[in-house]
Amino acid sequence: MPPRQVLQAVSGLVAGLFVAILAGTVVANALPRITAELGASQSSYTWVIIAELLAMTATVPLWGKLSDLYSKKLLLQTSLGLFVVGSLVAGFSQGVGTLIFSRVVQGLGAGGLTALTQVVMAAVIPPRKLGRYSGVFGAVFSGATVAGPLIGGLLVDTSWLGWRWCFFIGVPFALLAIALLQRTLHLPHIRRDVKIDWLGAFLIVAGVSSLLIWVSMAGSAFDWFSWQTAVLVGDGTLLLAAAVRVESRAAEPIIPLSIFRNRTVALTSLASLLVGVGLFGGTVFLSQFFQVAMGKSPTTAGLMSLPLILGSLAASTFAGHRISATGRWKRYLVAGTVLMTAGLALLSTIGSHTPFVLLSVHMAVLGTGVGMLTQNLVLAAQNDVPADALGSATSVLSFSRSMGGTVGTTVLGAVLAHRVATELADGRAAGGDAPGGGAGHGVPDATTLPASLRALVENAYGIATAELFLWATPFALLALIAVLFIEEKPLKTTTSTERLAEESAIAAGGRALPTSADTPPAMATGAVEYDPSRGPATSDSRAGQASLNVIPAPAVGSKE
Repeated sequence: MPPRQVLQAVSGLVAGLFVAILAGTVVANALPRITAELGASQSSYTWVIIAELLAMTATVPLWGKLSDLYSKKLLLQTSLGLFVVGSLVAGFSQGVGTLIFSRVVQGLGAGGLTALTQVVMAAVIPPRKLGRYSGVFGAVFSGATVAGPLIGGLLVDTSWLGWRWCFFIGVPFALLAIALLQRTLHLPHIRRDVKIDWLGAFLIVAGVSSLLIWVSMAGSAFDWFSWQTAVLVGDGTLLLAAAVRVESRAAEPIIPLSIFRNRTVALTSLASLLVGVGLFGGTVFLSQFFQVAMGKSPTTAGLMSLPLILGSLAASTFAGHRISATGRWKRYLVAGTVLMTAGLALLSTIGSHTPFVLLSVHMAVLGTGVGMLTQNLVLAAQNDVPADALGSATSVLSFSRSMGGTVGTTVLGAVLAHRVATELADGRAAGGDAPGGGAGHGVPDATTLPASLRALVENAYGIATAELFLWATPFALLALIAVLFIEEKPLKTTTSTERLAEESAIAAGGRALPTSADTPPAMATGAVEYDPSRGPATSDSRAGQASLNVIPAPAVGSKE
């Protein structure tokens, strides 16, 4: 694809990624208002976030495998369609149950977008040039993660819009992405006559869901050491053990176990898991801290997150351009994890009376680290796997990061709720009339409380939020250790599409297809499908995609 066509396709991917991340963050500032209006509890507050993360996490491996076998373009558009349906249901919800269900549907779409966006990037852009685009995508990822609460706050504070527009706002972006992808994205595709390992997919989704439900509900709905814990953990463990057995014997496993023999994939997956814990687990509750502990409005709380956004944007863009210019990437992974660890440690010192200038510095440090880290972990893994396993490898990293985010949000949310409950109980013991604030109790609206009670609540949430970041810091430190052991390898100069065509041609007994340096114009500008199992080259331009049979030289590259 020529540069102009790549940019056009990337615009659709950017829109898709933006709505996927926005779905998980735009409700952060609106949740106190939503939970108050719908009469929800602190545990429901967490579940509105967790439902989307759970569905996204559990289905990412399946989306990644499907991208190795079927049309990436169609899968992307299907993901966006699911997101639209989920958003509309969420916006019209009249109860917490319907809202949580709609978040599950949104999560199914977000899982596809999270995995497929980066797979498609690798299909049209070589790793050596991917850095400059990765900077853009990293900025979009980090920006949407933190800008979501700002947008949510503005919508909540606008009387003629309200919190329902936190869900409606993503619909135009999703529809725009579908249209852009239909018009600009024409990917080569190798048809493979294989069967999906649906049993393995079911076991993976069921096992992961069981463990995540346990993590989400333990400590609130039931004790950590209880019969419910034994059932959920036992079921999850058995299901995942069965999944490993099935996957090890399947011809086309959802997650090829052999992929973890690749040191880069194993380490980047571990780092992504740990980064997810710190990134999502920490930032999700920042808006609650601003509103409850500091008494700010939703809009102000969103604006207070700008240092985190700007730090991430600047770092992601800078690192991406430098990686493309020099081909060196490990230094940015190391620097990113160091800064992320430092940022989380600094935020563990905050309180309800911390000056905003100091808070801004702490958030900027964290944002800079996140901007250097998230997208470049994917780049390192994609550069070191065969082209036919790129979808699976990418989905493993996305799965790891989402898993970390889900576990981080639930576990750190439980830490927050427990510490708030403890602080408020101490306040009552000291003679105060403190409201409930632990798990299972409503999130208090500090602005409506008497001055004495307001000070007590603000102090409780300030102390609890600082403890939350303190718990998140060791996970970032472990991510740094994992990154240090990743071997830096030269970035490839061909796209995964070109590499896949070469691998298929070799497997079919023909010569390798030309690389980007000598690609004929017919191959560079068209949407070509390489299918060694078919007969003569055929044209299917009416469907927006041509087909090319890979055969021995000299017919390679011919197109009808």
